[in-house]
Amino acid sequence: MALLHVDFFSEILEKSMNMDVILPQNTTNQIGMKGNAGSGKYKTVYLLHGMSDDQTTWQRRTSIERYVSEYGIAVVMPNADLGFYTNTAYGLPYWTFFSEELPKICREFFPQMSEKREDTLAAGLSMGGYGAWKLGLGVPETFGAAASLSGVLDVARRVREEYAKAGRKPAGFWEGIFGDLDKIEGSENDLKYLAGRLKEENRPVPRLYAWCGTEDFLYQNNLDMWEEMKRLGYSVVTASSEGDHQWKYWDQQIQAVLEWWLK
Repeated sequence: MALLHVDFFSEILEKSMNMDVILPQNTTNQIGMKGNAGSGKYKTVYLLHGMSDDQTTWQRRTSIERYVSEYGIAVVMPNADLGFYTNTAYGLPYWTFFSEELPKICREFFPQMSEKREDTLAAGLSMGGYGAWKLGLGVPETFGAAASLSGVLDVARRVREEYAKAGRKPAGFWEGIFGDLDKIEGSENDLKYLAGRLKEENRPVPRLYAWCGTEDFLYQNNLDMWEEMKRLGYSVVTASSEGDHQWKYWDQQIQAVLEWWLK
């Protein structure tokens, strides 16, 4: 595998951005790992980080490069700051960047990446799990599948909980991202709204996957969202097992995500 650290400029955000990219490579002499580039264009995973992380964290906390080595797929790990994959009220259009500009830039920089929706997965944890499902439900023409690990799937509910208990982030932080907190539900930032709208439109529906640990503070958030998706008529692969909000479990579960997607 090849690991590239990419610094580039975003016209949408009007700022420099960073992403780490894993590309397939055919290898036979590496000790303990075999690389497979396959033939044709690469399937691509856009692997999104959580609130405390950056573009390096998936590599530092998991063995993602080893996990994808024999699959012959590419992995894009972009920096998202604390923008919650959203066109923020304070003016930085992270959603437009991730949903439109980033795939275009990646395919220009790395023309071996497939442009087919069925070859493109958005996956992430916590904040990144929200971002992954948002990409799948918001732009399914680009992202044919989306996987969430311990995701903030009902973001309106989570923000209310944070605000009510005066959590780590004050109300001003959330208002800077989402604007009026009473208007998140039914907006472009509400996954329930995106899922309902997509069902009403003549557009492709993404494959969806979600896992959450039974001791995770977001477990009930996930259970309720999974039920809502079933009510809307979505077929979602869901899984839960012992675990809380930590990398020990995400390192295990990203392997299950890859197996599910590549079946």
